[in-house]
Amino acid sequence: MGRGKLRIYLGAAPGVGKTYAMLSEAHRRVERGADCVVAFVEHHGRPRTEVMLHGLEQVPRREIAYRGSTFTEMDVDAVLARRPAVALVDELPHTNVPGSRNHKRWQDVEELLAAGIDVISTANIQHLESLGDIVESITGVRQKETVPDEVVRRADQIELVDMSPEALRRRMAHGNVYRPDRVDAALSRYFRPGNLTALRELALLWVADRVDECLNRYRSDQGVSAIWGSRERIVVGLTGGPEGRTLIRRAVRLAEKGAGGQVLAVYISRSDGLASASPRELAVQRTLVESLGGTFHHVIGENIPSALLEFARGVNATQIVLGVSRRRSWQYVLGPGVSATVARESGPDLDVHIVTHDGAGRGRGLPRRRRTRLGGPRLVAGWLVGVAGPILLTLVLTSMGGGTGLANEIQLLMAVTVAAALLGGMWPALTSAALGSLLLNWYFTSPVHTWTIADPENAFAVLVFFAVAASVASVVGLAARRTRQAARLRAESETLSLLAGGILRGDTSLEALLERVRETFAMESVALLERAGDAGPWTCVGRAGQARPVARPEDADVDMPVDDRLALALTGRVLPAEDRRVLGAFASQAAVVLERRRLVGQAAEARKLAEGNKIRTALLAAVSHDLRSPLAGIKAAVTSLRAGDVAWSEEDRAELLAGIEEGSDRLDHLVGNLLDMSRLQTGTVMPVFRETGVDEVVPMALGGMPEGSVVSEIPETLPVITVDRGLLERAVANIVENAVKYAPAGAPVLVSAGAIGDRVELRVIDRGPGIPDEAKDAVFEPFQRYGDAPPRGAGIGLGLAVARGFVEAMGGTVTAEDTPGGGLTMVVALPVAPDQQPGRPGRPAATC
Repeated sequence: MGRGKLRIYLGAAPGVGKTYAMLSEAHRRVERGADCVVAFVEHHGRPRTEVMLHGLEQVPRREIAYRGSTFTEMDVDAVLARRPAVALVDELPHTNVPGSRNHKRWQDVEELLAAGIDVISTANIQHLESLGDIVESITGVRQKETVPDEVVRRADQIELVDMSPEALRRRMAHGNVYRPDRVDAALSRYFRPGNLTALRELALLWVADRVDECLNRYRSDQGVSAIWGSRERIVVGLTGGPEGRTLIRRAVRLAEKGAGGQVLAVYISRSDGLASASPRELAVQRTLVESLGGTFHHVIGENIPSALLEFARGVNATQIVLGVSRRRSWQYVLGPGVSATVARESGPDLDVHIVTHDGAGRGRGLPRRRRTRLGGPRLVAGWLVGVAGPILLTLVLTSMGGGTGLANEIQLLMAVTVAAALLGGMWPALTSAALGSLLLNWYFTSPVHTWTIADPENAFAVLVFFAVAASVASVVGLAARRTRQAARLRAESETLSLLAGGILRGDTSLEALLERVRETFAMESVALLERAGDAGPWTCVGRAGQARPVARPEDADVDMPVDDRLALALTGRVLPAEDRRVLGAFASQAAVVLERRRLVGQAAEARKLAEGNKIRTALLAAVSHDLRSPLAGIKAAVTSLRAGDVAWSEEDRAELLAGIEEGSDRLDHLVGNLLDMSRLQTGTVMPVFRETGVDEVVPMALGGMPEGSVVSEIPETLPVITVDRGLLERAVANIVENAVKYAPAGAPVLVSAGAIGDRVELRVIDRGPGIPDEAKDAVFEPFQRYGDAPPRGAGIGLGLAVARGFVEAMGGTVTAEDTPGGGLTMVVALPVAPDQQPGRPGRPAATC
């Protein structure tokens, strides 16, 4: 039995028509004879969506009792028992009611898929886990119900349900999304045109990236090398010169002309260091391109134009941006240059932009290119000169009648040998020297046309000629080898400099480092493998590349051990021995990055422990001072009453008893806050939810406040909220008590409430001194008191921390705002009960 297929209708915001599109697809499948059922679909009270449910088989839902209420969820067991071919499951990110089979609905879907059932589901872009911070910055609303991105990415099909912001707002205004009494609040807050436009862009870009991944996978699987211009990808060829910054900015402007354009800057260096670039300039250009949203790549290639074109086709680029050559006019006799070669060989599928700059045509100054390895053309030329040169020269000299003299003939043949050495290296030069010696003996030393040399001086001259020619060839060959070694070391130093720079800046993740290894050595995949013991199984802690990494270092084409428990494994080709030194440096850096990542995690744990120690230290201080004061007062009053040598009047006795009562209440309040803070720190606060009205809780919370210190304006028409009444009462009491302490005499604290969208906001407003913006979050920390000295009464700085903890445990928020005209306003936002939220009957929590 195979795994089922998942299809997701993805929308930018509620109301774009995801559920309607899903039900339409279900009707089409039923008409084609498919076995399709509705496992769970919410119509949200929308008549058109509700009509679409007619004619479809619906699996009965499971009823779950939770804290005095009954909710319905998808019955996974019933769907599995029914075993349809296709199941419709709405709202993939939904959190199930406690007591359900799984915590999240996407986990229910995973069970259906594992059973071989195809699933069609829906989700909004704001519910993707990775986009939570972005969505909150746009809309001001933190999404509590999320789904991991990987779950959505694994879907076999993702269909974007798109709608313009104007059309969605018209649909809402017509009452097709929310109830009429909710429309105005929704349009003025979450569904503002700017919010909807930004969410729509997020959805389009996310789906475009998903499509891009599928396209790259298909091209890799099918071995497609031709460029498909489905998306603008602009490759910038960098040489390490200052003109690179101009090229990067030009490429970014080109990318901005097309939606979703991508810029990839690439620096290509020869493995033997043929190109000499400034590491500092490359680091600046890397920072520039990454700050503009592009990526930087370092690739090694013997032929720069070919490597650049190969890289561009490998990333499916559509355009290449290069700079005008800095060579002077006379230097073009040596070749057309990189820009012209790339433009000629790019083909019709790649557009090449050659951009002028300040350094165009001004020369390179010191030579940037130094021959270090003799290429094919030079070797051929060296052998031609070394073999054919002496023969042709001998033919010319013999045709002249031999009147030039032996010394001149030796010098001419020596010149040919030196030319062969300069062009082809040692072996063509040695061949030329040997052949020249034989020709001198045969044609130019008496007796001619014999191998005998009659004159000893002539014999010595021929020997000297061979010795000098061999020495010249040896020196030239040695110089080439030394130059090649130096150039290779230079290339290695440039690579290591770029690597070290990224590591020191801390901007290189483990995956990015492994991807750089893959690009540098042109490998298919790179994996960092680790094992717990010397003989334990290997596990992959980081990888790069499309190909599946190997499970063991011995299975790789190249393995570079870091130590007995860590190794770098590469697949694709076998590296030469001289490349392993640089690979070893990469492996060591990978180990450093891995260790740094773990140290960051340990540092985070250490910070948590430090915070705990800080709280414990503050608690000891509070116990030693704030708790001792009421105990001392109670002790003194009781001792006085028990004294037998003093006759207390009724008024004195009443005053002492009142002091005992006040100290006991104060002590009870402090101990209660400490216990509450302890429960919050250990995560043992378990709210008991029930539906209640704000007007029922607030009067109870204000019962202990001084008379005339608080004015309450709570409408009785507010929606019902689902909260723990005891926790909310305690939270409101703490907030109001804090406000009363700081409110000036004659200016009572105002407590008001109102409904905004799917939440009720309770506002506690005082006219006190207020607090600066930078301290608004700090006042909610345990044992924090602004100014560390409340004007009236005493406290240990736990009231607001407990209040925020209790409210957040109930799914709400507490924030501090400035009161217009001076003072501080505490805003408590609480979710509306499920049956009073737009289109959500019988649901335990609100989702968009």
